[in-house]
Amino acid sequence: MAKTLIEFIAGKIKSETSAPPANKAAAASGMMPSTNNSGAGMVGLYYSYIEGQARNKCMSIPTVSRARDLMASVIGCMKLQMYNEMWNGNDMEKMPLAPRSWLRKIDPALPNNFILSWTFDDLFFYGRAFWYITSRTKTDGYPASFTRLPAAMVQTLDQAGPCWFAPSKQIIFNGGELDPNDVVQFLSPIQGIIYQSTQSVETALKLESARNRNSSSQIPAGILRQTGGEPMSGQELADLAAAFQTARDTNQIAALNEFVMYQELLTTPDKMLLIDSAEFQAMEMVRLCNIPPYLAGVSVGSYSYQSSSEARADLWNFGVRAYADCITGTLSQNNVLPNGTNVEFDADDYLEGSYTQDADAGGELMPPMAMPNDIQSPA
Repeated sequence: MAKTLIEFIAGKIKSETSAPPANKAAAASGMMPSTNNSGAGMVGLYYSYIEGQARNKCMSIPTVSRARDLMASVIGCMKLQMYNEMWNGNDMEKMPLAPRSWLRKIDPALPNNFILSWTFDDLFFYGRAFWYITSRTKTDGYPASFTRLPAAMVQTLDQAGPCWFAPSKQIIFNGGELDPNDVVQFLSPIQGIIYQSTQSVETALKLESARNRNSSSQIPAGILRQTGGEPMSGQELADLAAAFQTARDTNQIAALNEFVMYQELLTTPDKMLLIDSAEFQAMEMVRLCNIPPYLAGVSVGSYSYQSSSEARADLWNFGVRAYADCITGTLSQNNVLPNGTNVEFDADDYLEGSYTQDADAGGELMPPMAMPNDIQSPA
């Protein structure tokens, strides 16, 4: 039987109202997350990995290298542990939890010491770090393993930097786009040092270059003075100085005629190597890296420590803790662990100096929550 006009109109209205307003929803969201994941094919191609030219320049400064290595060694030596919090009537009490499998083996191909130290390296120099989720558990879909992506190779189209305000929604790695849901983004509370005090870093690099140049001199600094004859032009004087320097580099004796005299300058070795300037610039780099000066071998007069435990406490409180809290806070987010589950470093073992004994203890680890055979790769 043919539909009446009223039934036809009613059916049409019902079908239109039940259809999902896809276009309106897309417009209301402002920016739809991209489904392109072409950058995943670039993950693990280690021959293309780089750490960045600006970072490598900073590492050529001895004080920066010392500060980085000190703090990286602390981050790398501490164990991660899981807990949740429960109200005991007076305050929130930490309740230890059995660790998930990745807590002891973040990247199955690398020890935690390596990946945590280089995660700190990215936070220290670039102000952010990235882990790519390589597998997830079948039971709850949370991450089961990760691999680190060098921060120098990551670009974020929605944030230009050098200050980062939130996790990016448009991540480019090695020329390909990554799904942000498969990337754990660590945002440091401290701006990366390659973006800070760039003039101080450049001064330190130029100072090291000058010291290197002066150290290569095999004779005291001096001048060649013409004492008679027809005056030589500027080019002739330059050629004479170059020939004299070459002769002294290859021979112990250089010859001058009766019209040229070599006059030594009263320059001492400490002035040639710019010792005072180097010490001042080392102090500037210590300020940049946020560690106590004495830990980098920089003399500061009366400031000293009495024991190694106090030195560890100073390094932890003044330098490392902000980065450690950044790492554990990020790993406690709901995109990594269930709500209410937290991660922390076992800082007590480090501060007490007992972390060196753990390797010889031979104790068994607590059973993980996710077994290896319960893992699947991300779609």
